[in-house]
Amino acid sequence: MLSDPQMLRMIVVLAIVAVIVVFYALEIFSIELVSAGAIATFLLLFHFWPVPQSTFGSENILAGFSNPALIAILALLVVGQGMFHTGAMEGPSRVLAASYDRHPTLTMAALFGFVMLVSAFINNTPVVVMFIPVLVTIAARVGTSASQVMIPLSYVSILAGMTTLIGSSTNILVADVLKREGHIALGFFSLAPMGLVLAFVGVAYLLLIGVRLLPKRDGAKKEHGSGRQYIAQIEITAKNPHLGEVPVAGMYPQLQTVTVRMVQRGDRIFYPPYDDDATLQEGDILTVAATRKALSDLLISDPGILSGMLRTGAAEEDANPEGALAITEAVVAPGSRYIGRTLEQIGFRARTGCIVLGIQRRSHMMRQKLSTIRLQAGDDLLLFGSRVGLRALRHDKDLLVLLWSMADVPDIRRSGRARLIFGAVILATASGFVPIVDAALAGAVAMVVFGCLNLRQAARSLDLRIYLLIGAAFAMGASLQESGAAEMIANAAVTAAMPYGPAVLLIGLFGLVAVLTNILSNAATAVLFAPIAVNAAIQFADTPAMEEKLAIAAVMTVIYAANCSFATPIAYQTNLLVMGPGHYKFMDYLRVGGPLVLLLWLVYAIIAPYYFGLN
Repeated sequence: MLSDPQMLRMIVVLAIVAVIVVFYALEIFSIELVSAGAIATFLLLFHFWPVPQSTFGSENILAGFSNPALIAILALLVVGQGMFHTGAMEGPSRVLAASYDRHPTLTMAALFGFVMLVSAFINNTPVVVMFIPVLVTIAARVGTSASQVMIPLSYVSILAGMTTLIGSSTNILVADVLKREGHIALGFFSLAPMGLVLAFVGVAYLLLIGVRLLPKRDGAKKEHGSGRQYIAQIEITAKNPHLGEVPVAGMYPQLQTVTVRMVQRGDRIFYPPYDDDATLQEGDILTVAATRKALSDLLISDPGILSGMLRTGAAEEDANPEGALAITEAVVAPGSRYIGRTLEQIGFRARTGCIVLGIQRRSHMMRQKLSTIRLQAGDDLLLFGSRVGLRALRHDKDLLVLLWSMADVPDIRRSGRARLIFGAVILATASGFVPIVDAALAGAVAMVVFGCLNLRQAARSLDLRIYLLIGAAFAMGASLQESGAAEMIANAAVTAAMPYGPAVLLIGLFGLVAVLTNILSNAATAVLFAPIAVNAAIQFADTPAMEEKLAIAAVMTVIYAANCSFATPIAYQTNLLVMGPGHYKFMDYLRVGGPLVLLLWLVYAIIAPYYFGLN
């Protein structure tokens, strides 16, 4: 029989956890503030009301912040940011977008298949960020709404996270609970068999039913100035993918997004329509007319093109922009000293460290080399360089820099390094050669050392919300364990399921966690329930082998259920990411994701007893 002080402590801890859950759900305060408040509350509670004959204290409550699983998650965020920042996934995504016109069904299948494949091995947030513009472009091209593809993008990436140990941060956290509680380590692909079944069912639901429940909202807005044409130059270098391209019907078919207005080869100039003599050679300088978006796409389409655009009009000793790269617009101010002078005469690149990619003049479209154009007041310059260099131009009285138009540009020159680092992390982890935390941390350091990210960019990828949320989840879990509340809940679950066996217990836990993961975050729910599930399940064991078997089954149940974060936008960050581009409302997620959660629960209830040998 529990003593009154012990029972009172359990009630207080459960009440605090319930209040924290309510605050998370209602979002009255930010998740960061609620998490920090939860940690502070438990620190004060166990300081002024310690557990008799126990050393439980601040070290135990704050242990989550030094947990290897948390370090691995943060390191994987840095690795993912390196992939995103270098545009390492731009190439495959652009090939898919370009092939949609010829093979629409096959292209969409390949696109979502690629999303699933990558999301199984990397944090899915940068994957979704990368593919949002691709799907928006495809939706606009075929005249449909982005709302028809954004939720499926998020859901597919989440489903893929169920299939590997690093597919989701939740998987790593819960696997760590199993390792601490039962000294059992899950393998890299331990989740794959059941995870692939659930993912297949989820994708089938989206294809057959989910797409019919999605709203059709036309909320797309045209980009301001998107149709304006800039004059720009591209030098054909030895590594340019267009080297040797032969004109077809007087045009260059692989340069469809820009208009080639002339090709200069030494003293010889070719004008359209181009013949075979204008086959592109090394050293040719193309003067093109293109929109800002087309020029931005060229910058990140191939390292050879980026190198050629950087070399145009530059001396050999000129350094290329370093650090975070960006693109923005600036207007030549009235009375500017630049008026009547060319970029070469100004020495713009040497003075500012920034590059003029293009010039747009409202009065007419020019047909001459960029470096020979004499600037006029009101000319719109498209600038490319480091964020620091572009921001420094706001002090230049000769230019009106439109900082609001600044946008980041991935540095594709380092994409090969990022892919190699990412591949090495996955290979080392999947093979079991080194632990996940070792491989992830080494990969994060390599991303910085080899220039894929700088320290500031790496630091920005460390999500404070995730850090505090996981720390708070560990604090709640430790407090529930120490107060005896976790054991009480486990005993209650066992008592309820005892007449029916461990299979019913796991099915019930799946439903409970799947519901709560859409109110709380999946990481907080998983870490909170993982030790409770293990404690409840092993009470059915009568041998050490059965205890290990049930512990693994309980942890995998929590992982699968915690990844069923489909019914609300706050359930997972990718749901929030697609909410704006898809113009969704809160109920859209419940309408599409609610049935999906129930379906996965039903499939799990049918398969799990046989899969875990509990039938």
